[in-house]
Amino acid sequence: MKKIVLLLVFVFSTSLFVAQETTKKELVKKGDLVAATLYHSNNAIAQEGFYNKLGKLQGTWTSYDADGNKTAIAQYDNGKKVGTWYFYSDEVLREVKYSANKIATVTTWRDSETQVVSNLK
Repeated sequence: MKKIVLLLVFVFSTSLFVAQETTKKELVKKGDLVAATLYHSNNAIAQEGFYNKLGKLQGTWTSYDADGNKTAIAQYDNGKKVGTWYFYSDEVLREVKYSANKIATVTTWRDSETQVVSNLK
């Protein structure tokens, strides 16, 4: 079961920033970084985050569905997956911790555990 969950999280996380249908991208230089905002076809924000001067994903990236609901918060360092990522879907929150650009642990919370989930920003 753990392997299946890890595989699903991996597939979702790698396709997260590629598969979403976007029609417009805004880029704004902010110091050494470029702030990026990508939009769904209905003009709702699809993703927000930063690129570094090498064009690689940097820092926090947040993804939203076409209705504006947050679907993921991801962390990158020079294009590599780092830190703790959060994936939101219906009544489930998945916390995925990365180490050396690979999944180290996956923790899943269900709606019945809302106290834990509600403490997250």
